Amino acid sequence: MTPSPSPLSALLVEAGSFALIARDDATVELLTGEVVDVDLLADIPLTDAAGTPCEVLALVPFRQVRERGFECHDDGAPLRCLIVGARTRIPREDVLEQLPRTPIELRDPGFDIADPEYAEIVTRVISDEIGRGEGANFVIRRDFTAGVDADPVTAALTWFRALLEYERGAYWTFAIVTPGHIAVGASPEAHVSARDGLVTMNPISGTFRHPAGGATAETLTEFLRSTKETEELFMVVDEELKMMSAVCSDGGRITGPHLKEMSRLTHTEYVLRGRSRLDPRDILRETMFAPTVTGSPMQNACTVITRHERSPRGYYSGVAALFTPRLPAAVVAGEPSHDLDAPILIRTAYLVDNRLRVPVGATLVRHSDPYGEVSETHGKAAGVLGAIGAVARDLRESHVAEIDEDAPAPRPRLLADDPAIAELLASRNARLAAFWLNPQDAVGAGPFAGRTAVVVDAEDRFTTMLAHQLRHLGLEVEIAPWNTVTHEQLDDADLVVSGPGPGDPRDPASARLGRMRDVVAHRRASGRPLLAVCLSHQILADSLGIELAPLAAPHQGLQRTVDLFGTPASIGFYNTFTARVAPGTGWVGETEVAADPESGDVYALRGPGYASVQGHLESILSRDGMTTLERLVSYALTPVGA
Repeated sequence: MTPSPSPLSALLVEAGSFALIARDDATVELLTGEVVDVDLLADIPLTDAAGTPCEVLALVPFRQVRERGFECHDDGAPLRCLIVGARTRIPREDVLEQLPRTPIELRDPGFDIADPEYAEIVTRVISDEIGRGEGANFVIRRDFTAGVDADPVTAALTWFRALLEYERGAYWTFAIVTPGHIAVGASPEAHVSARDGLVTMNPISGTFRHPAGGATAETLTEFLRSTKETEELFMVVDEELKMMSAVCSDGGRITGPHLKEMSRLTHTEYVLRGRSRLDPRDILRETMFAPTVTGSPMQNACTVITRHERSPRGYYSGVAALFTPRLPAAVVAGEPSHDLDAPILIRTAYLVDNRLRVPVGATLVRHSDPYGEVSETHGKAAGVLGAIGAVARDLRESHVAEIDEDAPAPRPRLLADDPAIAELLASRNARLAAFWLNPQDAVGAGPFAGRTAVVVDAEDRFTTMLAHQLRHLGLEVEIAPWNTVTHEQLDDADLVVSGPGPGDPRDPASARLGRMRDVVAHRRASGRPLLAVCLSHQILADSLGIELAPLAAPHQGLQRTVDLFGTPASIGFYNTFTARVAPGTGWVGETEVAADPESGDVYALRGPGYASVQGHLESILSRDGMTTLERLVSYALTPVGA
């Protein structure tokens, strides 16, 4: 005999479109209302026809990166808005009591891309993309799929109930049901939030899959000491600081690292915070999307994803964005009227046309082992499927390896409380730049106050962090994209900073690289101050007749202490190519060279009116970044012959 639906289940079926969201351990928020699909983030309706602020829950698909001019497979997934007409807070225990628990069977489960094929894709990305300087890391996904014959809403409620009961540590646990589309998940990661002008981002990277019997301090210690996992987290923090520097007047400050402990997986994370007065829709646009699920640099990561993924992403790696009106008394003139809370859409199951889809991705870096990344996608899929109670016995045996059969223990002691683990986590910050860890001095009061600078962006938003540092040195800074900057802008600035970017600096066919060569050549010809960074450093070296060559292994997210004109400096490197001189070379014409004494790899140059550096002084990995930047800017600004 089929049990009668509970009052809550009956209410949700009648509501049609709804969202259940758990953001704390005590309550579940039920949002109901009408659904509207819009084209752009700016079209999200934050007020009604009478101009009254309203609450909106938006499902933002990956294809919205087109708003930033980035590439993607365009599947037409709608930017879907639930205009909240009613909000109810329900005790979590009442929800658990009333939602269905009958297991939902899966038909023909399996990955859309076989393990050997996925391993081959990983190999190509490492060799053809990271190996050619296209970026530091990339996330390539595949989908676990299965047929579902059960009623879709019943399936959604069953899976949501299982997540509430068995998953822990999630930022949001949710079920969002709209016409023809269901999303159920437990996202560990808050991509971006904005509350009372305080913007927070939460980069999470590194995945420790709990062994049978659960995680222990001993097994976790091995994971935390992994060079790959540590550098992977540092790289995504760098990428999200680029975004923070674009939307926050104070550039952002990092705290952590912390552990994100969930039922079957543990991650490492940092928290970034800064102040902003931007409309939350603009904040969301400037932070599309998290490097933890795309890669870096962001624009090129989208291009690489388009080259190597076989199908559109849908909502995977997008966000669920809740825009909540602020109390009128709390809103000051010029401030946004809404707060924003936007978790990343990962660890999520989608149900459309009776087909379950669980997208999962692995972060590929220079250290990646192809079959290790295959295993990571298995672990992530198993984590979702196990958490929602959707893993049937035949699936455990033949499709997802090594799934922990035991239900997670309720609220075990957090491993982060272990003193040895806490010390190991804290020790990571000894490698990082104090500029991004500590409160920062006021902008505009530095040694170069009154001077102006133009930073030319070559499609790597490290330029936003670089500009922020330059402002703290006193400069008034403008960022100009490579394809719009004019000679007049270059001529008007006291200092031109020709910025970093992806790609092979020797490529004669790239319009972007050709324009960056023109920027360097034009500024040198004018005799006025120039600072060239990373890719532009290589372009400057090439113009001086110095050889360019690929490195034996990419230096993506690598920290090194190098000699820069007699001063040791701890610097973060993100380069696949290098300028190279004969070992022992100290000068090329009238240009002084700082190079590795054994390989001849050039770390910095300085000559009449110009200076350059291969490393990223703005990176969190550059402990001596600010002092080195001040030295090089001072040299470039010093009149020739002075």
